[in-house]
Amino acid sequence: MLYTLMNKHTPVAELNIDEDTGAILRVARVIHLEYLPVGIAIIKGLPNRKSLNDWWRGRSIPASRSGIREALDILNTAYTEQLLTKCYGLSLSDQYWINPKEHPFKWENINFFNNPFSDDVGNALFGQASPGSELDLLSPCNTSDGWLRKKWKIIDGKRYLLKSGSNPFHQEPLNEVLATSLHRRLNHTAYVPYSLVWENEIPYSVCENFITPETELVSAYSIYKSEKKLNHHSLYEHFLLCCEHLGIPGMKEFLNYLLAFDFLIANTDRHFGNFGAVRNVDTLTWLGAAPIFDSGTSLWHDQLARGIHPNGDVPSHPFKSAHAEQIALAGSLDWIDFSALRDIDEELRILLSASPYIDELRTDKLCNGLKGRVRQLEQLALEQKHQVTVSHSKETTEVHPESPDKIGRNHHQNCNTCP
Repeated sequence: MLYTLMNKHTPVAELNIDEDTGAILRVARVIHLEYLPVGIAIIKGLPNRKSLNDWWRGRSIPASRSGIREALDILNTAYTEQLLTKCYGLSLSDQYWINPKEHPFKWENINFFNNPFSDDVGNALFGQASPGSELDLLSPCNTSDGWLRKKWKIIDGKRYLLKSGSNPFHQEPLNEVLATSLHRRLNHTAYVPYSLVWENEIPYSVCENFITPETELVSAYSIYKSEKKLNHHSLYEHFLLCCEHLGIPGMKEFLNYLLAFDFLIANTDRHFGNFGAVRNVDTLTWLGAAPIFDSGTSLWHDQLARGIHPNGDVPSHPFKSAHAEQIALAGSLDWIDFSALRDIDEELRILLSASPYIDELRTDKLCNGLKGRVRQLEQLALEQKHQVTVSHSKETTEVHPESPDKIGRNHHQNCNTCP
């Protein structure tokens, strides 16, 4: 079937899409190349079909999503990619969508920012719908990423994302709330605030959508693919060069904060898909780094109590495989007010005490683990400060006009008795 790929009101390209598989079979015509998604490979002035398909499939629910097989049975759908055409590719993260050539729509009448959408898909994803019933598949849940159960809901006219945790501890939603408090304590403003709701004794994190009808979230992965990486550039260097070439402001400063923050919470899953930048969809002007979101896979969320060690080798992403190495990329740590973090472990204790899935032993280990991460980062900051002081002292000694070395050199140059 022939569709027009749109970015809000702007036609981008005409695509032939297979209804059964959801795959893009052919790029029939390019209309506005500059409005293509960031990171799509361009070959001889045309978007590469494989690259475009990768982006398109990346909009679908991943096959690794918890409970997806059961949900697809309820939705009477074989593949998650088939759900893309059911909602015309519409999302609450950007303004890209596909408009049927035979019966076109207007963006104002179909987008999920201003129009109601069905709860059926979200309910199916949470196992709250019955097979065989007539379901409305027009939902932004069709284009939600990630492996944990999640769904979009309209609450008091606003769009909220509800997200579950994983067995056996269901800890990820609680981690999101702790992360929100940590941002506030660090006096950081560019973050998505999370709250906690309980339903049938299961915790869910809740956050309001930070994307508007005028903006789009561009993943770090798309940014990373916008340029070809040179062999002598590290992942970190290449990503910053891509940001510089695209004109994204403030990304290095943002990463300095993000790397320190992820170190504190022992985040093991800050991949290129859960941070990025925000762009105006009408003018294509970059507004800066996206606020920090999706920090639940942290604080040893899937580890048994005996495996929680604050000084252990905690895996990291996206630039280095361990936080002990990645934190070196964060630059100066002198902006951190460690006094604001003194009782963060007690706040975590109160938060964990409400969960029936986390016992006292695990609570003690997690609180001590978080406290240990704060101490570890503070020690790194002190060592860094000491190194700067020593380096500055050496530089002063070398150039100071009254330094002993210079006095000695002047003496030897002017003394008749010295050899």
